[in-house]
Amino acid sequence: QVQLVESGGGLVQAGGSLRLSCAASGRTFSSYAMGWFRQAPGKEREFVAAISRSGGRRSYADSAKGRFTISRDNAKNTNTVYLQMNSLKPEDTAVYSCAADYRTFDLVTMAANEYDYWGQGTQVTVSS
Repeated sequence: QVQLVESGGGLVQAGGSLRLSCAASGRTFSSYAMGWFRQAPGKEREFVAAISRSGGRRSYADSAKGRFTISRDNAKNTNTVYLQMNSLKPEDTAVYSCAADYRTFDLVTMAANEYDYWGQGTQVTVSS
Protein backbone atom coordinates (compact mmCIF):
# COMPACT_ATOMS: atom_id res chain seq x y z
CA GLN A 1 0.00 0.00 0.00
CA VAL A 2 1.19 3.51 -0.85
CA GLN A 3 -0.27 6.66 0.62
CA LEU A 4 0.06 9.88 -1.34
CA VAL A 5 -0.56 13.37 0.03
CA GLU A 6 -0.44 16.43 -2.20
CA SER A 7 0.25 19.99 -1.10
CA GLY A 8 1.17 23.33 -2.59
CA GLY A 9 -2.01 24.24 -4.42
CA GLY A 10 -3.64 27.62 -4.12
CA LEU A 11 -4.76 30.78 -5.88
CA VAL A 12 -2.32 32.52 -8.21
CA GLN A 13 -2.55 35.18 -10.88
CA ALA A 14 -1.97 34.35 -14.51
CA GLY A 15 1.74 34.28 -15.25
CA GLY A 16 2.58 33.20 -11.74
CA SER A 17 4.12 30.00 -10.42
CA LEU A 18 3.29 27.24 -8.00
CA ARG A 19 5.18 24.19 -6.83
CA LEU A 20 3.13 21.13 -6.00
CA SER A 21 4.48 18.37 -3.78
CA CYS A 22 3.34 14.81 -3.34
CA ALA A 23 4.68 12.97 -0.31
CA ALA A 24 4.60 9.18 -0.47
CA SER A 25 4.65 6.69 2.38
CA GLY A 26 4.37 2.94 2.47
CA ARG A 27 6.24 0.65 0.13
CA THR A 28 9.49 1.49 -1.60
CA PHE A 29 8.98 4.80 -3.32
CA SER A 30 11.73 4.17 -5.87
CA SER A 31 9.80 1.17 -7.25
CA TYR A 32 7.11 3.47 -8.59
CA ALA A 33 6.87 5.73 -11.55
CA MET A 34 4.97 8.85 -10.52
CA GLY A 35 2.50 10.96 -12.42
CA TRP A 36 0.53 14.17 -12.10
CA PHE A 37 -2.99 14.44 -13.49
CA ARG A 38 -5.57 17.18 -13.32
CA GLN A 39 -9.32 17.51 -13.59
CA ALA A 40 -11.20 20.71 -14.18
CA PRO A 41 -14.92 21.04 -13.38
CA GLY A 42 -17.03 19.34 -16.03
CA LYS A 43 -14.00 17.90 -17.81
CA GLU A 44 -12.28 14.54 -18.01
CA ARG A 45 -9.17 13.86 -15.99
CA GLU A 46 -6.09 14.53 -18.07
CA PHE A 47 -2.43 13.61 -17.91
CA VAL A 48 0.01 16.39 -17.02
CA ALA A 49 3.44 14.85 -16.42
CA ALA A 50 5.17 11.64 -15.36
CA ILE A 51 8.60 10.61 -14.15
CA SER A 52 10.22 7.18 -14.08
CA ARG A 53 11.47 5.33 -11.01
CA SER A 54 14.97 6.74 -11.23
CA GLY A 55 13.93 10.13 -12.54
CA GLY A 56 15.78 9.46 -15.76
CA ARG A 57 12.71 9.52 -17.99
CA ARG A 58 10.05 12.21 -18.04
CA SER A 59 6.95 12.76 -20.10
CA TYR A 60 4.76 15.85 -20.42
CA ALA A 61 1.41 16.70 -21.93
CA ASP A 62 1.67 19.21 -24.76
CA SER A 63 -0.08 21.78 -22.55
CA ALA A 64 2.68 21.40 -19.93
CA LYS A 65 5.77 21.34 -22.11
CA GLY A 66 8.04 24.32 -21.55
CA ARG A 67 6.09 25.50 -18.51
CA PHE A 68 5.94 22.59 -16.05
CA THR A 69 8.77 20.48 -14.64
CA ILE A 70 8.34 17.20 -12.81
CA SER A 71 11.05 15.96 -10.45
CA ARG A 72 11.44 13.53 -7.59
CA ASP A 73 13.52 12.93 -4.52
CA ASN A 74 13.97 9.24 -3.71
CA ALA A 75 15.85 9.83 -0.48
CA LYS A 76 14.43 7.64 2.26
CA ASN A 77 13.23 10.47 4.45
CA THR A 78 11.83 12.51 1.56
CA ASN A 79 10.03 10.25 -0.94
CA THR A 80 8.45 13.19 -2.72
CA VAL A 81 7.55 14.07 -6.28
CA TYR A 82 7.25 17.70 -7.33
CA LEU A 83 5.53 19.63 -10.09
CA GLN A 84 6.97 23.07 -10.71
CA MET A 85 4.43 25.10 -12.65
CA ASN A 86 5.46 28.38 -14.27
CA SER A 87 3.67 30.83 -16.56
CA LEU A 88 0.34 29.62 -15.27
CA LYS A 89 -2.80 30.27 -17.31
CA PRO A 90 -6.47 30.36 -16.27
CA GLU A 91 -6.98 27.13 -18.22
CA ASP A 92 -4.57 25.41 -15.80
CA THR A 93 -7.22 25.73 -13.09
CA ALA A 94 -8.05 22.23 -11.85
CA VAL A 95 -7.63 19.74 -9.06
CA TYR A 96 -4.17 18.25 -9.41
CA SER A 97 -3.58 14.70 -8.22
CA CYS A 98 -0.46 12.62 -8.03
CA ALA A 99 -0.42 8.90 -8.71
CA ALA A 100 1.98 5.98 -8.30
CA ASP A 101 2.55 3.23 -10.86
CA TYR A 102 4.49 0.14 -9.81
CA ARG A 103 7.11 -0.53 -12.46
CA THR A 104 9.68 -3.25 -12.96
CA PHE A 105 11.51 -1.18 -15.55
CA ASP A 106 12.47 2.48 -15.64
CA LEU A 107 9.58 3.61 -17.84
CA VAL A 108 6.67 6.01 -17.64
CA THR A 109 3.06 5.91 -18.77
CA MET A 110 0.49 8.60 -19.49
CA ALA A 111 -2.42 6.19 -19.01
CA ALA A 112 -4.32 6.89 -15.81
CA ASN A 113 -5.68 3.35 -15.63
CA GLU A 114 -2.15 1.98 -15.22
CA TYR A 115 -1.57 3.85 -11.98
CA ASP A 116 -2.11 1.90 -8.79
CA TYR A 117 -2.44 4.54 -6.10
CA TRP A 118 -3.84 8.07 -6.06
CA GLY A 119 -3.74 11.05 -3.77
CA GLN A 120 -6.74 13.16 -2.82
CA GLY A 121 -5.70 16.11 -4.93
CA THR A 122 -4.92 19.77 -4.40
CA GLN A 123 -6.80 22.70 -5.94
CA VAL A 124 -4.98 25.07 -8.26
CA THR A 125 -6.84 28.22 -9.29
CA VAL A 126 -5.35 30.68 -11.75
CA SER A 127 -7.06 34.06 -12.01
CA SER A 128 -6.95 36.19 -15.12
